Amino acid sequence: MSVRTFTRRFRDETGLSPARWLVAQRVAAARRLLESTDLPVERVAAEAGFGTTASLRQHLHAVIGVSPLTYRRTYRGA
Repeated sequence: MSVRTFTRRFRDETGLSPARWLVAQRVAAARRLLESTDLPVERVAAEAGFGTTASLRQHLHAVIGVSPLTYRRTYRGA
């Protein structure tokens, strides 16, 4: 299957390009880790598949509008 065909079929099934879908999955994993662990943000970024904390910060801010530490403080169980 060609890359173009794969991309088109993937978008038809998920509504997203493969790259956007992957970022969404990584952000979801980072959110789970921020909510449920005390791992440092650097480790959360690595575990979620982001290369750097800056990348995690950029993508999390684009999706939900807050930094990783603010997200953790806000959404972490009391």
